[in-house]
Amino acid sequence: MKRLRRILQEDIGNGALNKMVNVITELSRYAMTFFLALYTLLGFWLVRKQEEEKRAALWQQNFLLFFLLLMGNMILYLNTGNEKVICFCGVQLLLSMFFLTLQHVIYPKSDRLLTHNLLVLLNVGFLMLSRLSFDKAARQFELAVFAAGITFLIPWIIRKAGRLRRYCWWYGAAGFGLLTAVLIAGSLSFGAKLAITIHGITFQPSEFVKILFVFFVAGMLYERQDLRQVAIATCAAAAHVLVLVLSKDLGGALIFFVTYLVMLYLATRQPFYFLAGLLAGCGAAWVAWKLFSHVQIRVQAWSDPFSVIEHGGYQVTQSLFAIGTGSWFGLGLGQGMPYKIPVVEEDFIFAAIAEEFGILFAVFLIFVYLCSFYMIFNIAMCLKDGYYKLVAAGLGTLVIFQAFLSVGGVIKFIPSTGVTLPFISYGGSSLASMFAIWAVIQGMYLKRSDEVAGSEKDEKKEKNEKAGKKIK
Repeated sequence: MKRLRRILQEDIGNGALNKMVNVITELSRYAMTFFLALYTLLGFWLVRKQEEEKRAALWQQNFLLFFLLLMGNMILYLNTGNEKVICFCGVQLLLSMFFLTLQHVIYPKSDRLLTHNLLVLLNVGFLMLSRLSFDKAARQFELAVFAAGITFLIPWIIRKAGRLRRYCWWYGAAGFGLLTAVLIAGSLSFGAKLAITIHGITFQPSEFVKILFVFFVAGMLYERQDLRQVAIATCAAAAHVLVLVLSKDLGGALIFFVTYLVMLYLATRQPFYFLAGLLAGCGAAWVAWKLFSHVQIRVQAWSDPFSVIEHGGYQVTQSLFAIGTGSWFGLGLGQGMPYKIPVVEEDFIFAAIAEEFGILFAVFLIFVYLCSFYMIFNIAMCLKDGYYKLVAAGLGTLVIFQAFLSVGGVIKFIPSTGVTLPFISYGGSSLASMFAIWAVIQGMYLKRSDEVAGSEKDEKKEKNEKAGKKIK
């Protein structure tokens, strides 16, 4: 590649080469948006189709997935001249192909659309991180390989284990204990206690406690929904949220709170509980605004960021500038200035995507999240087991609400909460927890397939028995 670039420079000159790169980058803006739009439309079409009708469309999605990966990295290389980008692209390609193949071999009945969505989001994240910080992209890739390998075991556990619901208090105690440990011994990051370090390894326990919390709430509510049981579950959930508030992890507290409300409503079908929870949440938010100075700063930065641009509003204003500059189709990969946004790799990566890929590309990414959410809820509603139904619905709510908080804070729709964009933002704990959630959902999908196969087997057996009686 380096030799080819040198030959081109000698043959056509640096000026002409730069113009050619600019033209290719300009055309790629429209091509990548168009192909992501096709991918998204295919995704929503696939959700409504039976398995035998999906094969051709899934292969088309495979092509679009790899095309986006190859084109994005080619444009990045042309703009940076960094040969590491080509090597990294090849490694990403191998990982994606290996992951798809291994998933199909080990779990042939797994949901391939969910896997495609994961890979699209993951590869967009790698591409944007390579643009912002190649070292962080390489580190994120290493974590993704490790997380992907570990999570292959989870669907088997979900599919085969029948007593997970019995340990709900263990999930609650473990989760509460981890959050309390962070409150006591956690390190400060932007005014909040988010992470803890053990033997040189730093991780964010709340990312994994979210999963335990969903299993705990599902175990509490799936059999009994009387007032006493609801009160106990609510107090336990409130204890989790309170510890997060005391740690000043308000984004995490909000995710826990909304996830619990949705699961409570699905379990009880009582609008009163949901409305009462919303009112209580609004009251708690007002109290947090009065008590915590950093919450007041974020609210001020949300309501009028330009009035405090030199203090709390700088990050939001830079994000808005980036999105506005990118317009519908973006400036082109490598042509913007996303590095001017503080902590852009983590909390504000959506603004960087909108600046260089365009608002339309960013909107189609949101549709990928919505498609995944629709699929997860469809899996939840089709499950016969009430416990697993609540778990799937809770995890789906958790993912989509986290995406909403991340995007909403970036575009100034809501105050910034400092949460990561699932599968895209930089962060090992966030990425590993999202892989675990994806694996649990795949386990639910396999369990649903087993239920359907069992029902068909019972129906066939019943028909055979009736036929035998008629012959006699």
